[in-house]
Amino acid sequence: MIKKAPRIHVAADFIVGGDVVLPVGPARHVVRVLRLGEGAPLRLFDGRGLEASAVLVEASRKRVVVRIESVVNGQGESPLIVHLGQAISKGDRMDYAIQKAVELGVAAITPLYTEHGDVRLRGEREVKKLAHWQAVAISACEQCGRAQVPPVHPPLALADWLAERDEALRLVLHPATDSEAKALLECEAVPASVALVIGPEGGLTKVEVDAARTRGFAPLSLGPRILRTETAPVVALSLLQYRFGDL
Repeated sequence: MIKKAPRIHVAADFIVGGDVVLPVGPARHVVRVLRLGEGAPLRLFDGRGLEASAVLVEASRKRVVVRIESVVNGQGESPLIVHLGQAISKGDRMDYAIQKAVELGVAAITPLYTEHGDVRLRGEREVKKLAHWQAVAISACEQCGRAQVPPVHPPLALADWLAERDEALRLVLHPATDSEAKALLECEAVPASVALVIGPEGGLTKVEVDAARTRGFAPLSLGPRILRTETAPVVALSLLQYRFGDL
């Protein structure tokens, strides 16, 4: 059985024949976790759409260097541009939502502050959490084969995020509506872009849903069962990619 070369994100310029010194994090992963030595093959992606075949030419605790052998355009990007507005949730739930959204081809993610959301980040805590969420997105890209890392934007209040939206199709998940996913699947027009709002564990308030409606968002129910805040984006994005994207 032939093992696939490990796939690693490195924000660098890829030039065939050129060398790239791996940053501390990827270097530690290559040497200490994967235990690779000189001559081992690697796959690199720059997060902006390029992917490279490379080989380790130096692997020590102080420095890890790879040589670029070939560069190609990455695969795995959906033709459907989806911007996910995800209410911030506690613990690993937010990580899960981001990870699965990236695997399902989301183009951008904005964490949202909502009325029923009980997570509020400020200052250094927000900076650290944002860096962590972006790392989750990068890790998901390494696993699923995407070469373009979707940005996780700084958190916004829901009202501020709604005011910025101009996507062709705008949806707000809301269980107390008659508009079901079946209607979405039967829609003939294929939108170029989608904005999708997922509420917190306690759901969105009527005021928030009405504000979304005012900004052109159509309420959408995913059926008779109420889904967790981290499950809802998986279902909604799967439906969108099946109907309008590449699933």
